[in-house]
Order: sequence, then C-alpha cells, then structure tokens
Amino acid sequence: MSENNINQFASLPYEYDALEPFIDKETMSVHHTKHHRAYYDKFIKAIEGTSLENMSVIDILKDLSVLPEDKKQAIINNGGGYFNHNFFWDILSPTSNKAPFEALEKEIVTSFESFENFKEKFKEKALTLFGSGWVWLVLNKEGKLEIIQTRNQDSAISLGLKPILALDVWEHAYYLKYQNKRAEYVDAFWNVVNWKQAEFLFNSYK
Repeated sequence: MSENNINQFASLPYEYDALEPFIDKETMSVHHTKHHRAYYDKFIKAIEGTSLENMSVIDILKDLSVLPEDKKQAIINNGGGYFNHNFFWDILSPTSNKAPFEALEKEIVTSFESFENFKEKFKEKALTLFGSGWVWLVLNKEGKLEIIQTRNQDSAISLGLKPILALDVWEHAYYLKYQNKRAEYVDAFWNVVNWKQAEFLFNSYK
C-alpha cells in the first residue's frame, strides 16, 4: 500500500480472510472499510484547502510543528490513523515465515538477547499499554532497536523514529475474535508478521 498517494484509499494487499485463523475475516473487513476508511476521510477533510494537500502523509506527520493550529489535532489523529493502518497492513502477511531474516534477526538478538526474549518484551509493552494505541519496533535516533508505545493514533514517525513493526492494540483490532483477551491476540500476531517487509524496512534505514 502506498502512503504517498493520499488521493486514493487503497485495498488491502490480501483478501480479508487471508490471515485466518489468527485474525478473522470480519475483523479485517470492519477494521479496513470502517475504521481505517474513517481516518482517511477525516484526514483528507482536515488538510483540504491547506498547503498540506499535495504532501505525503509521511511528510505531514514527520514535522507536526508546521501543522495549522486549528487543524493540528485532527491531522495528528486522522493522519496518524491513516498512516499507522497502512503500515500495519503491510507488516501482516498470510505467508509469514514466523521468524525474522538475516540482518534484522542478528540485530534483534544483539538488542534483546534472543528472538523469544524480544517477543516477550514486545508482548509486555502491548499488555501494559492502557487504553488504545500501538506498539512499535523502531530504530531510535541512535540507530538502535527499541520497543515503544504510542497512544491513540500517534505515530512513531512523528517522534523521529523509524518503524519496522507495528501492532494495533485498539480494541477494534481484535475484539470480535478475542474479546478482552489481548494477550491471545498478541500471541496470534507472530503467526502473520511479514518479516520480509520488516527486513526490507530495517535495511532501508541503514
């Protein structure tokens, strides 16, 4: 999916049922066509008639200081919701190999001692995020891997970070299948991670 073409709301790169049984068809459909679509529509409305209209959502979110004050929060909320979901769809895959590749794997082991330990720390961040938001694996400003939380639809790119993985932990991302069992949803996530995309992103930042 392209974050640069904000004039078109893109389809998912796979069918709504492609991630079953880990993420169900109904959740994916509602998540994409209702929640993500609403963020996109409100984002486009918020930047309409401003100098931001011809910019990519990435460039808009990278420097929040230039946003018009009267529309700033609407752009953060809805532009963030639009970008975060685009990123999320691309980091999911129905053909996940369930483990990181080469360079990223090596860096994960260096940073977190083991892949299993990394997953535990990521899960802890997901379970301790109160309310709604996202958990990210990012390259921080020192070029090191870090697991962070963001609230609501705040985006890692607005913090000057380089995202590699993201997990949506808003209830709408999992409640139809997992109800209040966020931990089960986090465990299921590892079965559908697009590690090829994660490796591509990691290498592109170096």
